[in-house]
Amino acid sequence: MKDRFMRTFLPNTIGKNIVHLLYSTALSSVLNAMALIYLASYMQSHYYGMFSVSLAVAMIMGYLTDAGLTEIALREGARKGAQLEAVVSSYIKIRILLLLITFIGGYFFIHQFHAHNQELLMTTVYLAIPLVAGLAMQGVGNMFFQLIEKMQYIGFIKMTSSSLLVGSLVIGTTLHLTPLTICFLYGMSYFAAGIIAIVMVSKRIPIQFSRPFQIGFLKNFGAFSLSGLLFILSPHLGPLVLEKTLTLKEVGLFAVAYRIPQALMQIPFVVAGAFRPVLFRHHQHNQPEEHTFHHIRLVKVMALFGIVMTIPLYYFSEEIIGLLFSDHWLSASNALKILSLLLTLQAFNIALADGLTTTGRQTFRTIIQLLSVSLGVLAYVVWSRSDGIMGAAYAGIVIEMVALIGFWVFLPNRREIANRSLIPYFCFFIGSFGVITHFLESSPYVAAIVQITCCSLLLAVDSDLRTKLISFIQTFRTKTINHKKGVEDAVQ
Repeated sequence: MKDRFMRTFLPNTIGKNIVHLLYSTALSSVLNAMALIYLASYMQSHYYGMFSVSLAVAMIMGYLTDAGLTEIALREGARKGAQLEAVVSSYIKIRILLLLITFIGGYFFIHQFHAHNQELLMTTVYLAIPLVAGLAMQGVGNMFFQLIEKMQYIGFIKMTSSSLLVGSLVIGTTLHLTPLTICFLYGMSYFAAGIIAIVMVSKRIPIQFSRPFQIGFLKNFGAFSLSGLLFILSPHLGPLVLEKTLTLKEVGLFAVAYRIPQALMQIPFVVAGAFRPVLFRHHQHNQPEEHTFHHIRLVKVMALFGIVMTIPLYYFSEEIIGLLFSDHWLSASNALKILSLLLTLQAFNIALADGLTTTGRQTFRTIIQLLSVSLGVLAYVVWSRSDGIMGAAYAGIVIEMVALIGFWVFLPNRREIANRSLIPYFCFFIGSFGVITHFLESSPYVAAIVQITCCSLLLAVDSDLRTKLISFIQTFRTKTINHKKGVEDAVQ
């Protein structure tokens, strides 16, 4: 069984996994964005603000059922002599326990903080219960297929969940159901996808609760749990805090601006997810040079993805808001312009933070996350009261900048990471946007073309990424030609 799943990695394993996840994540992100856009056009800004607050609570509860457990499972599965069935069994046992604790804690949290608004309270309950249970089940599938590096199945789970989400919202709006019922259908789409994920895992490996619990799961569990909570709290911090400082209409405007970069952020997550098992393996097998090599490459690739996705949102924020959400939401376009920068900052941060996690420095990652979130709460409160949603947008930037500095400081190989990836790519990010915006602010289309050209030149100058890209393309072409010949031979 071990030989079947934990086989020797092929040279292009990371590249293949990135491709599998890229197309599936792109499709699922588009579907999710369509669902949220469709929902925003169906609901008034008041109800959409209420939905955004409820969704933030539900997503935080959903991640609490993981609480960093997936990272621990990947670490334990990467150890020499690891038994896959025992790792999966231990993972599911803890996940069920966390799900029960989350439901109990979530019940008291919702009733405590939303007692002043019964409509908001009921919306959160109807949305959270099926959504949280569904995320927990989907997490089992995502962990298992990431562990065995079969990322195409993670992609299938993502697309299934997104397709069910769009379908449920279309049905709900077509039948003119109440916002409360539509929120319940929203959560049920996650639940149905979770059932499918569990079935997919059970067909490939027996889920046996009789397997002995792996004691290694308890190592650094507290640090992973707190880090996981802080990680999921950061993108949802805005609606939670702003619900206390702004009107629900203003929260809805901020949520619209934040939702677009938040959805696109799933694409850099794909890259990190493909690299993470390999980074864990190199560290567990005492291969520091290989770990550093892949970590540097991860920082570069993540930075490029972040910059490329920032470009259209930064230069065409008003056009994108008008196209996706209608002119009714145009007042959110300036906030989107600022929040688009989060895509690149978060891409850097995920890459740096994974360097801490995969080298056994999870505690440092947790400390930095706690510091950045604490400062973020203060920034959201102070700046949103003085400058509304624009102040909230700048607060989001502060959170990511604090995290970026902190993650880098605690890296064991921080000097090499800085010299070979972080400093040149971060300076390119700040310098190119600053200079191009200064000279071409009145010509956004020209500015975007120049920015994309600069990114292409950066990729051409970096010999490591250029060589890897050429190698991947050549390998892909060779396999495509061989596959075509095989099909033609079979037909003949």
